[in-house]
Amino acid sequence: MSEKMIHLVIDGNKTSVPEGTTLLEAAKAENVKVPTLCHHEDLCIAGNCRVCVVEVDGWRVLPAACATPAMEGMVVYTNSPQVRRARKDILGLLVSEHSSQCTTCYRSTSCELQDLASEYNIDNEIYINLLKNEDYVVDRSSWAIEKDNSKCIRCQRCVRTCAELQKVNALDVIYKGADMKVTTFFDNPMSEVVCTTCGQCINRCPTGALTERRYIDEIWEAIGDPEKHVVVQTAPAVRVALGEMLGYEPGVRVTGKMAAALKHLGFDSVLDTDFAADLTIMEEAHELLDRLKRKLVDGEDIPIPMMTSCSPGWIKFIEHMYPDHLGHVSSCKSPQQMFGALAKTYYAKRIGVDPKNIVSVSVMPCSAKKFEANRREMNDSGHQDIDLVCTTRELGHMIRQAGIDFKKLKNSKFDKFMGDSTGAAVIFGATGGVMEAALRTAYEVVTGREVPFDGLNIAPVRGMEGVREAAVKLENVLPEWSFLEGVELRVAVAHGLTNASQVMEEIVIGDSPYHFIEIMACPSGCIGGGGQPIPTNAEIRQKRAEAIYTEDEKMKVRKSHENPEVIELYKDFLGKPLGEVSHHLLHTKYTRRERV
Repeated sequence: MSEKMIHLVIDGNKTSVPEGTTLLEAAKAENVKVPTLCHHEDLCIAGNCRVCVVEVDGWRVLPAACATPAMEGMVVYTNSPQVRRARKDILGLLVSEHSSQCTTCYRSTSCELQDLASEYNIDNEIYINLLKNEDYVVDRSSWAIEKDNSKCIRCQRCVRTCAELQKVNALDVIYKGADMKVTTFFDNPMSEVVCTTCGQCINRCPTGALTERRYIDEIWEAIGDPEKHVVVQTAPAVRVALGEMLGYEPGVRVTGKMAAALKHLGFDSVLDTDFAADLTIMEEAHELLDRLKRKLVDGEDIPIPMMTSCSPGWIKFIEHMYPDHLGHVSSCKSPQQMFGALAKTYYAKRIGVDPKNIVSVSVMPCSAKKFEANRREMNDSGHQDIDLVCTTRELGHMIRQAGIDFKKLKNSKFDKFMGDSTGAAVIFGATGGVMEAALRTAYEVVTGREVPFDGLNIAPVRGMEGVREAAVKLENVLPEWSFLEGVELRVAVAHGLTNASQVMEEIVIGDSPYHFIEIMACPSGCIGGGGQPIPTNAEIRQKRAEAIYTEDEKMKVRKSHENPEVIELYKDFLGKPLGEVSHHLLHTKYTRRERV
């Protein structure tokens, strides 16, 4: 059945669009940019800001293009004098209620309101400055997120993000009219409400009202302290997004230049979180197999399915929302925290530095990693395992602060030891990557053969669908794994906490068909993390994912259990996966938290 088409005219040009298309989408299809502030591709239509008003022949009012469907015979003007005057008035009103701290604001030059105010030549004196008599205090109570209501334009993108994508509802609107504001439950500090610190609200905020809590100055201080040995690790998703902060198009891999830039910045050891991702797979794959043995052979009441623990936003979500089911979560620490524990034990001894003089810094695509680093559980090295976390955005700022011409840098490599990794570790950055890496190792451990998918690429767990599933049958297994002969290992992948809730509800009612589930708090996984460059929309996330998989395919080694540095680590220090040393340093338990 053919799709019904709607015929209309936009700025003098005849066009046809499928029925149900909004005027905003129709204009975009004609390469006409209609400005918006409340609209976001990932979210439902709101029509709050009215910046996207257009003129329609015969209509008395100027409709919001984002919320108005195209109709047969419409004649639309997106840039008429009436439209320009209306937009300028709307923007002037928004600016009058907005802190004009633009020269020093963290979002300066990446602020949508600032861009439109400049484009429409908004003078602050058009309307009375309504902020002069207001007393705003920036909420810096959270380890991960800063909230500044003086910069909020009440577009409610953050509210919709938290409700629709994450099903957390940490933010909402209170009061009406001039008193309306976006705030938390009972207007409490961010640290005292149910917030997963995922940072998705930050990614969609058009201004500087929501930002990550920044630790750039503390990192510079550590680098400049001659008594300190500063170790830095970088997560896999950073290398496919950092370039966007420094003049590259989305989806460009800058791994070598990133390593070179970190050395220029003055870090003493430039290492790779991917090493710890390979280590995580070794521990996690063996934990899954151990759980299956205890369930199928020993008859223990062990929680199955096992669920991944790499995403700190997801961990905080299950702690708040489903604390009775924490037993399903892998005891493995995230790669960031495994790295931190080793940096102040094995690595410190290897390079001959007192652990108390090591400052462990991580560069993450995720704001929740800042919270994770400060969890009380994360000090098994005898020190705080990770001292400081900065986002991809913060690293971009540091590189610019240092006057480094990023594009002219020659590629460099990560240092040894804990700088070597595999393709399996790289794909941790995309949704489904942890599952794919785990299956590459677990299947080979059990059967002695490579996982039976094309070129190690496990296509069923890849993609951007909210929940995906796959199954692999275990046949001709090695003798020690005979109890798994003929078992169809069923797995699932979910990204975004609304999808996580869907998977969890199956577990709650005892109807989950899976053995192993990967969950990432952020849409598309770490490539869409709350610390990634802004904008981060579906198209950009897709390009980053493609770059992640390209990097995997170009790696010499693509299976975690074949990483030579990981093999050496077990031989010299850890002994074996799930052994006594690894249990102490690399595993943990999580905490039941209040829901209100």
